[in-house]
Amino acid sequence: MRDMLGREDVITVEQAKELIFKTFSPKLPPEAKLEIEESYGRILSRDILSTEDLPNFARSTVDGFAVDSSDTFGATEGFPAYLNVVYEILMGEEPDFELRKGEVAKIATGGMLPGGADAVVMLEHTQTINDKMIEGLKPVAPGENVIQAGEDARKGELILKRGHKLRPQDIGALAGLGITEVYVYERPRVSIISTGDEIVPADKPIKSGQVRDINSFNLTGLIYEAGGISVKKGIFNDKYEIIRNVVEESLKDSDMVIVTGGSSVGTKDMTARVINDLGEPGILFHGVSIKPGKPMIGGIVNGTPVFGIPGHPAAVTVCFEQFMEPVLKHLTGLVENRFANKKRTVMARITKNLASSPGREDHIRVALEGRDGDLWARPILGKSGLITTLVKADGTVVIPLRKLGIEEGEMVEVKLF
Repeated sequence: MRDMLGREDVITVEQAKELIFKTFSPKLPPEAKLEIEESYGRILSRDILSTEDLPNFARSTVDGFAVDSSDTFGATEGFPAYLNVVYEILMGEEPDFELRKGEVAKIATGGMLPGGADAVVMLEHTQTINDKMIEGLKPVAPGENVIQAGEDARKGELILKRGHKLRPQDIGALAGLGITEVYVYERPRVSIISTGDEIVPADKPIKSGQVRDINSFNLTGLIYEAGGISVKKGIFNDKYEIIRNVVEESLKDSDMVIVTGGSSVGTKDMTARVINDLGEPGILFHGVSIKPGKPMIGGIVNGTPVFGIPGHPAAVTVCFEQFMEPVLKHLTGLVENRFANKKRTVMARITKNLASSPGREDHIRVALEGRDGDLWARPILGKSGLITTLVKADGTVVIPLRKLGIEEGEMVEVKLF
């Protein structure tokens, strides 16, 4: 197969990527301090440690009655435990009492447990006798239906690492810890230079032989999704001096430069020449065994990546995803999740047996890990009130309502966040 200059050395996609990353040494971008409301999708520039225990008190996960669990041992519907209701704990209230033997306090979900209580009996597992007494119809174990102080996060615990892309659940966890500002990397700037005598702005009428600019709009969206900021330099004629000047100016204020059009061999092919003339090492490859996008150009100019891509919209997307997006993600400071490029659902084997109650659809949070070439899903077990189970998870596995569970090693579908 011949390259764009007629030589017998068109390179593969992987070879082209290897050339880029062997030559290119990305520098971490500067950082900025932002409110967490402004930080969705941004890349952390510093580790975040928990500033306190979360929660900082033991709280109920259900509506029911706070109890000493030993008072419920052996309770059944036929032989209930008779318990005295002595208090009702209001939301946001810190109880100033301690339960004695045989006493319970009515409590709502999220309420703070009083002294003397170590569990909560669910409301539906009780029967009201009168205002002062209930029947406990089912025993509870110590800690049942309770989130303990520090169970979600301990003070000083590493919550999020530098290079992590902030997701909605991450922002929620930070808010729960009282962390309202974070340090993130600035978004890298990517200049888009559109070339072609036939290209006109999208808001202009066209004449025969002309086409409206599509590629700069497509690229702007692709760049944004990859974590960058696009800088549209405009549409320029296919003349060497013009293209050279705009690329040279773009190199001064950009972290990457993309030139659309002008990458195919012909009298108007200026991009390759411009890249070689502006700095070292210049062109790394010109022509890749990929369709669409074969005339793709990749180069480095004094430490800044410069790409020339064909003008066909399909080729723009394919080339960007294969070459520019990986480079741009390095420029954002992102520490890539190795599972991030998987489809929105992946198949994996479950690492342990999981039981499920019939008639209930269970959504189990899982983290993905590789073992001997296979993908495994490790359950992140914890109460639904724990935000960090979402932070630690890559997705969820659903156990259908008529299934009694999943066996270790069974293949499951993971829905990625």
